[in-house]
Amino acid sequence: MSLRDDQSESRPPADPAQGGPAGAVLTEEEPPGADPTLGEQVRRGPVRFWPVLLLGILAVVLAGALGLRQDAQTAVLIMVVIIALVFDYTNGFHDAANAIATSVSTRALTPRAALLMAAVMNLIGALLGVEVAKTVSEVITPPTGLHGLTVVAAGVLGAITWNMITWYFGLPSSSSHALIGGVVGAGIASASAVSWGTVVEKVAIPMVISPIAGFGLAYMVMVGILWLFRRANPGRVGRRFRIAQSLSAASMALGHGLQDAQKTMGIIVLALVTTGHATGETVPLWVIISCAAALAAGTYAGGWRIMRTLGRRVIELDPPKGFAAESTASLILYATAYVWHAPISTTHTITSCIMGVGATKRFSAVRWGVAGNIVTAWILTMPMAAAVAAVVYFVVHLFGA
Repeated sequence: MSLRDDQSESRPPADPAQGGPAGAVLTEEEPPGADPTLGEQVRRGPVRFWPVLLLGILAVVLAGALGLRQDAQTAVLIMVVIIALVFDYTNGFHDAANAIATSVSTRALTPRAALLMAAVMNLIGALLGVEVAKTVSEVITPPTGLHGLTVVAAGVLGAITWNMITWYFGLPSSSSHALIGGVVGAGIASASAVSWGTVVEKVAIPMVISPIAGFGLAYMVMVGILWLFRRANPGRVGRRFRIAQSLSAASMALGHGLQDAQKTMGIIVLALVTTGHATGETVPLWVIISCAAALAAGTYAGGWRIMRTLGRRVIELDPPKGFAAESTASLILYATAYVWHAPISTTHTITSCIMGVGATKRFSAVRWGVAGNIVTAWILTMPMAAAVAAVVYFVVHLFGA
């Protein structure tokens, strides 16, 4: 009951904007003498990026220490807000693949069109709710004033560092869990009150349940599609599902914006509460707009390394499989945001859905070795981000006390 396209469908039309077939930016090799594509530029980027990241972290640590010594609370608050928006930006390009990897790999959308669509839908999704932001802001209760700002900044820096490491190796780890892990790690290091009930109920339990639910639901949705279209012409079905997948990709991007932008909003609200600039009951409009814009900009910057892992290396996808994975993941994201107010991982959700639809062909069709590497990154994300955040906190507090 395969819904693969026929041979004429499998040949993508030329895309002059990409210098070759549509989606060619995802291939491993470039024609001799060709100008480097955006994907190739990003692959070369980390060599230059690591020194910049290291210098940036050192600059933030020194600025935080100087602010503590001079009691420059407003300056440190501005610095923390900037760090949070930088995390939001890295979240955008780190998780851009979540929404569009399947659409690009099946050639339902060209890379540029997919990135633009994802950026716009992320922006809209970020404006649709704040309940997840309130949950994130309740994870820890840091000290007031400068000490509390140090804790928040250390937590976000831990998350940014782990995001960069997993992005470099092309592993779709969770930015959400990196952020929660970083904040909890900084909270423990500073002896702040950690709301373990919130961590367990809103983070740990959904972290386990959402991938299982995604795998099972996506499997059943794909089985239903195979049964409904069992007598249809494969080529015609493929063309129709490419159109449907454009809609499911947009829905996935909207869910990503709804979930991930709110997590950064929660961090900024936490910083404002520690300095007495907010009560935590509402999220200021400027926080909502700035987080939405940063996430959209990061998404448009792209996440080509992780896109290849999700779109090609876990399972070879066709348009029906891509549609089933994205539509199922979208429903889970909406339900957890609006019903349970839980900051779940969009990465975990879409990856498990991709595995679920792939398993309908046969379980051996899923490249379980790649899947194992992804699961390892999932397990390591929270403790590693927490460890980095704790180190940053101790360094800043040591030299700034």
